Amino acid sequence: MTRYKLVVAAIVVALAQIGFLGWMIVGRAAILRDGKEILLKVEPVDPRDLLRGDYVRLGYDISRIPVEIVENLPQGEAAAVEGWPIVVRLKKDADGYWRAKSAMLTTDSTIASPDEVDLSGQVTNAWSLTPGSTISVDYGIERFYVPEGEGLAIEEEMRKRNSGAEPELRSFGIKVAVGSDGTGQIKALMDGDTMLFEEPLY
Repeated sequence: MTRYKLVVAAIVVALAQIGFLGWMIVGRAAILRDGKEILLKVEPVDPRDLLRGDYVRLGYDISRIPVEIVENLPQGEAAAVEGWPIVVRLKKDADGYWRAKSAMLTTDSTIASPDEVDLSGQVTNAWSLTPGSTISVDYGIERFYVPEGEGLAIEEEMRKRNSGAEPELRSFGIKVAVGSDGTGQIKALMDGDTMLFEEPLY
C-alpha cells in the first residue's frame, strides 16, 4: 500500500509539473500572439552560453534609465532601490525605435495612451540617485538564442554598427511583444528592416 501511495504521489507531482510548464508555454505564446509589438534598439553584451549553444546577449537604450524620469525615486542610498520592480513607459520615436519617456518603481502601471506601452522590469544596479545618473534595468529579454555558430558573427556585426564603422547600415533591433501586464517576450531579431530570426509560438 505504501508503494502504491508513493507511485500515486509521484504521478501527481509529475502532472503538476507538466501543467505548470504548459501554463508557462501557453502564457508566453499568448503574449507573442496578442501582445503589443515594439522595436527596441539593441547593443551586444556577451555572445556565448556554453551550456545552451550560441546566443546574443543584449542591452538596450532602455537598459539604463535616467534617474530624472523615475517619478517616485526615493531619497537615500542608491543600493536601496536595487531589486525593486519598475515599470518603464515607452513611446515610439521618429526612427521607429521605442524609448523610455517615464518610469515608476512599482509592479502596477497606470493606463498608457494608445501610442505608449508599459514594460515591466527590475532594477539591477544603481550607483547613484543624483541628477545625471542612471539606474540599470533587466526586463527578462536580454538573451536571444541563435543557430549554433552564428552568435559570435552577429555580435561582432552589432559592435561595428554601434561604433559607427558602418554608418550606412541601420542598427540591429529586437521586436518585442508586450502583454497587458507589462511582460515582454522577444519575437524576432532584426537587421535593419530584415528579420534574421523569429521566435516560434511554441
